[in-house]
Amino acid sequence: MTHPHSKRLPRSGHGRVVAAVLGLVAALCLGAVGEAKAAAPSSAADRWTDRAHGFASLAGGTTGGAGGKVVTVTDQAALAKYAAAEEPYVIRVSGSVAVEPFGSDIVVTSNKTIIGVGDTGEIVHGEFHLNPGTSNVIIRNLTIRDSYVEGDWDGKTTDFDAIQMDTVDHVWIDHNRFTHMGDGLLDIRKDSQYITVSYNQFSTHNKAFGIGWTTNVQTQITIDHNWFTGTKQRNPSADNCAYAHLYNNYLSAQVADGDPVWTYGNWARGKTRMVLENSYFDGVQHPYQADATAELVERGSILRNTTGRTDEWGAAFDPREFYDYRLDPAAAVPALVKRFSGPQQRIGTTLHVPADYPTVQAAVDAVPDGNAVPVTIAVAPGTYRAKVLIPATKPNIVLQGTGQRRSDTVIVYDTPAAYGGSTGSATVRIAANDVTARNLTFSNDFDEAAHELSAEQALAMKTTGDRIVFENTAFLGNQDTLMTDSPKLDVISRVYIRDSYIEGDVDFVYGRATTVIERSVIKALSRGSTSNNGYITAASTWTGNPHGFLITRSKIVSDAPDGTFHLGRPWHPGGEPAAVAQVLIRDTELPAAVKSSPWTDMSGFSWKDARFAEYRNFGPGAGVTADRPQLSDADAKTHTVANYLTGTDNWAPYARH
Repeated sequence: MTHPHSKRLPRSGHGRVVAAVLGLVAALCLGAVGEAKAAAPSSAADRWTDRAHGFASLAGGTTGGAGGKVVTVTDQAALAKYAAAEEPYVIRVSGSVAVEPFGSDIVVTSNKTIIGVGDTGEIVHGEFHLNPGTSNVIIRNLTIRDSYVEGDWDGKTTDFDAIQMDTVDHVWIDHNRFTHMGDGLLDIRKDSQYITVSYNQFSTHNKAFGIGWTTNVQTQITIDHNWFTGTKQRNPSADNCAYAHLYNNYLSAQVADGDPVWTYGNWARGKTRMVLENSYFDGVQHPYQADATAELVERGSILRNTTGRTDEWGAAFDPREFYDYRLDPAAAVPALVKRFSGPQQRIGTTLHVPADYPTVQAAVDAVPDGNAVPVTIAVAPGTYRAKVLIPATKPNIVLQGTGQRRSDTVIVYDTPAAYGGSTGSATVRIAANDVTARNLTFSNDFDEAAHELSAEQALAMKTTGDRIVFENTAFLGNQDTLMTDSPKLDVISRVYIRDSYIEGDVDFVYGRATTVIERSVIKALSRGSTSNNGYITAASTWTGNPHGFLITRSKIVSDAPDGTFHLGRPWHPGGEPAAVAQVLIRDTELPAAVKSSPWTDMSGFSWKDARFAEYRNFGPGAGVTADRPQLSDADAKTHTVANYLTGTDNWAPYARH
């Protein structure tokens, strides 16, 4: 854009600017608009952590394919290719993958995460196999089913497990459903170490879950919040485990075949040291038992309709000497495990910055082109001084700050338009569709007061994609802070901004995208002038688009002198006559800094030819004059958030609030 020379007094710091707004937000009763703390995680959220716990978290931890590329597979060939690759991968399984020949292995090598997309990812008629020496594998959120050979209840003719691993280390098996396989559902064998098995369902099977097949006593394993139902034995059987920690598991509806020995619940075999806590046994024969050579400590479990052995002897070990964990009450276990075990719709791929990827851009780059299922990039608190581009080829990204406040996580750079143009100045650019950003601050901290440049525009954010959402975000800058645009003039992109904060001085909310700003605070910064400190909006709406900018139920604040700020002016890029600004500011508090004639001309185009209007604004800067077009009550009914955003696809991002 072409602008008049723009200078403003140096700021005392963005952090203090945001903090100063808190009182204003509270006074306006905007709730989450301010720097309110993020909601404390619910018990459900805790159960979907993407970080391994228990023994798998020790000795360097289990991170799977973190840092590697993300791929989505829908067939056996692609799954087998990436699972066996030498480099790390996050492999998302979408839909049902049928394995041929029946019962075949899919070999999984080190540094892999294999995760179901939503709750429908499944492997049918096949097995994951981890060969000796494999390390650092996560298998989550999948159903693995149906390699059972009719008539072979004992699994003597085949070795068609769901997952089998020999002499491996650092493996996390989480939120899977295992059912109706040919031999074992889960076999952890031959000195495998640092294993956690959590929130899985084992059903409709004879030999559910075995550990051992070794005379050595090395395996360290955590087994928690699993549901064993309709199974007969190995629930689990733990042979020669150095440490086996079982807690909050639910065993129900055991197969009742009259077998006096080999129908059982938990069994500490050989020299296993087992600690069993707060589990729930319902309709189980031999709920827990131990060989004379083993040690089993039990505490807090509930037994209902059980018979047979409940052995307890020896000291075993103290799990809390190894790791911390949350122990749910045994009485709560059936409901918790029924609800939260097995594949979950809300579990998906989350890429952590900087734990999995060193930068936000590295995480974006890992998302597959054409991505069809949301991928969350969880950004830890901190200041990330780097530019970020989400290209058009990578839709369906959620950029999520994980701090308590949006100011905890800041993406910032300091490029002005003099070095690369307006687009090149942007700290963050979102060209993809269906991108959401939450709980973040985007900033361009180029210091225009310290430089004499011909192009001082410095964007914190530029969007061109459609269906872009910003929630509890802050945009910090001076000239051209936030540009919401579209790929070309007659293409309509939509942006929804809620519970957020935007600051700037000249044209700092601008572009041609249909943009709704709701329940937010907009700060018009003083440039030290006594007559003209700037312009809040500079829309360039396509004349064929009836919906440009809507600012509603918000508050505009300013540190500029009274009567020195414009609400907006019409931007016609390159003199384009078909760019006719449309801006409506309604139900919003205006400061005294707003001029009595708040709309103005730009580059030879009259504001009177644009589509500027107000409706039911209030505050010291509000007014009704000949220079302030007001929307009629009838027209106001058709200029709502829904009208602006619905489009032809009935997009309604506001509906979840």
